[in-house]
Amino acid sequence: MAFRRITVWIAGLLAAVTLSGCGYNDFQRLDEEVKSGWSEVLNQYQRRSDLIPNIVATVKGEANFEQETLTRVVEARAKATSIQATPELINDPQAFQRFQSAQGELSGALSRLLMVTENYPNLKANQGFQDLRVQLEGTENRITVARNRYIKAVQEYNVKVRSVPTNLTAMVFGYDVKPGFTVSNEAAISAPPAVNFDKAPAAPAPAASK
Repeated sequence: MAFRRITVWIAGLLAAVTLSGCGYNDFQRLDEEVKSGWSEVLNQYQRRSDLIPNIVATVKGEANFEQETLTRVVEARAKATSIQATPELINDPQAFQRFQSAQGELSGALSRLLMVTENYPNLKANQGFQDLRVQLEGTENRITVARNRYIKAVQEYNVKVRSVPTNLTAMVFGYDVKPGFTVSNEAAISAPPAVNFDKAPAAPAPAASK
């Protein structure tokens, strides 16, 4: 009986050492870090989504405000919230891409909205709107921080999945490469800004005759 217990104990010890040496414990830690990072990304996106109805309602009160700009924000928010943002989303590259694309469209619509509001002095003087704007800008900053942390966690996890010999452990236990955030149009971002003047420069005045 005692011999059997010792055998079981030794077998368990060898299994623990083997799993540790092949990266199993690292996968447990890294997978939890990715999940935690993703959860924070979703929290910040939800925070932004919750701010939008109040922003839209405030802007609607401004006479003659561009309806098309508001419509784009409302539609982009509806599209983004229609995608069920579950923890499992990070294990589905196609669903993750749809989610990322929808959030990108919403970011673009909000940027356009804030840019247009600069043309309305009443909104610029509206303290309630300015408070909402500060909250939105703060949330956008937190989204950037959360996304960067998630990207770093995914990068470390994916390196472990692809490396030897831990890639064998990944295959055995089903640890697949996880999708990360990407720039939707890197070429457009890297291109220099185009300079375009709507009006041609005025011709120089003729020199006064002596």
